[in-house]
Amino acid sequence: MQKLYAVLDNVRSAHNVGAIFRTADGVGVAKIFLVGVTPQPIDRFGRLMPEIAKTSLGATETVAWEYCQSISECIQKLYELDAKIVAVEQDARSVAYTKHRPKGDVAYVFGNEIDGVSQEFLAVADAIVEIPMHGTKESLNVATTAGIVLFAARAIPS
Repeated sequence: MQKLYAVLDNVRSAHNVGAIFRTADGVGVAKIFLVGVTPQPIDRFGRLMPEIAKTSLGATETVAWEYCQSISECIQKLYELDAKIVAVEQDARSVAYTKHRPKGDVAYVFGNEIDGVSQEFLAVADAIVEIPMHGTKESLNVATTAGIVLFAARAIPS
């Protein structure tokens, strides 16, 4: 079975992180990589982060996660897993997420709430996908985006 990974690239909101953990549990994500300023379920003093705990409903206990201080560190770990890196971002090179059919294990990169996926991840991405928007808003919340893309990825045979 194809392994799915989620990468949270400097996602700032602990509520978004918790919601993505909950979605990751439902989808069967193998591991979440938390990069840069992304809050971790357990702080540096060993305390649970209450916002993440509340929105994850315990998924931080069922989904493996790892913190990477830098993007380059995370990229190296993804290469070691032999995972295709798929950035989820609006970009001139992006295709609709429904048209992308990845083979093998895939790491989906979800970016910062304001700045999106970092240029460092975009530069090494095997593919860039986006959710086509049909209303007046240009984008969705990162946790909503993760839910759509991850469930769609699980539904598409590798």
